[in-house]
Amino acid sequence: MDNEEKGSRGIFARFSDLLIGLGLGESMLRAGTTLLSVAMLGGAVWLLQSFYARSPAAGGTTEAPVTEPTISVEGIANVAQQDFNTFYGIPRIAQPFTTIPTRPREKIVKYIVEDGDTVFGIAEKFGLKPETILWGNYGLLLDSPHSLKPGQELLILPVDGVYWQWVAENKGGLPAFAKYFGVQSEDILNLPANHLDPAVVGDINVPNIADGTWLVIPGGRRDFISWSAPLGVTRADPAFARVLGPGACEAINGGAVGYGTFIWPSSQHTLSGFDYSPGTNHFGIDIAGDTGEPVWATDAGVIVYAGWNNWGYGNMVLVDHGGGFQSLYAHLSAISVGCGQSLGQGDILGALGSTGNSSGSHLHFEIMTSHAKINPWDVLPPP
Repeated sequence: MDNEEKGSRGIFARFSDLLIGLGLGESMLRAGTTLLSVAMLGGAVWLLQSFYARSPAAGGTTEAPVTEPTISVEGIANVAQQDFNTFYGIPRIAQPFTTIPTRPREKIVKYIVEDGDTVFGIAEKFGLKPETILWGNYGLLLDSPHSLKPGQELLILPVDGVYWQWVAENKGGLPAFAKYFGVQSEDILNLPANHLDPAVVGDINVPNIADGTWLVIPGGRRDFISWSAPLGVTRADPAFARVLGPGACEAINGGAVGYGTFIWPSSQHTLSGFDYSPGTNHFGIDIAGDTGEPVWATDAGVIVYAGWNNWGYGNMVLVDHGGGFQSLYAHLSAISVGCGQSLGQGDILGALGSTGNSSGSHLHFEIMTSHAKINPWDVLPPP
């Protein structure tokens, strides 16, 4: 150690001894600690300012693209993604469970049906009513929820309503067309998804709309086109069932009459598919079961239809119980009865299956009168 360094340390030591002698040693220690903390804090602020002031070329944060990106949603095309927000140049980190505000859709999108999808589930994904899925895809589903198959490409309307084709010869023009679906002309004309320019359309009574144009009728409703068994198929007049297919029977005299009470038509009492839902044109319940399991008559009666149904039910049996009641059994893998045959309550009429428009083995079961189809849950014993 050289003399200069020794001298400096000697001066510092004498100065420290002097401060201690005066009783100021502890105060100076505190002051030194405070000054050191301030210096460290200032250094940290300077480093942060330097880091966030760097340009993109120096490795900083890049700006978000001006164009609106899209996200790929399973089964959905062209769904807009919200822009990332920035705060003083710091990008907002995407959180997997962040709730992003949605905005109303203005376009029809396409959805590819996947395994396990139902009309109800798809409607829920898009915030729509189940009937809108059917009313938007009549050419594919024919108003039947059982027609849904994996791989189908559905049109998903932006709002609840009906999708229908404009015919230039429509009498009464757009007002009459709208009235048929229970809405106003303006509802159709002003919906962005229809791409109608009022100036081009002109007089709504004789509108300039190209023949064959498909229009979304927001809030519109229509009657379902029946694809199931008609009402009033009795032993005395089974002719109504001829429209269903080759299983129709001729008039029958006599035969067993039911008790007016109903039992479950199979050993299982749980659902496997659709419930009773008039809103989706499904007027029965789909009872779970495996192919080949026996199906029996819910009440005594006479067979008025036994055979193939051309409208989605596959192998079907219809029983007239007398007293104004009939029961229907569809998607059977086998039929063990024939026209005019009398059955007692609980007698086997066929085997459970998956024929026709069916996504898997189950029994589609209906109970009806000459006036209406009734909810089977209202007359069957508790499961």
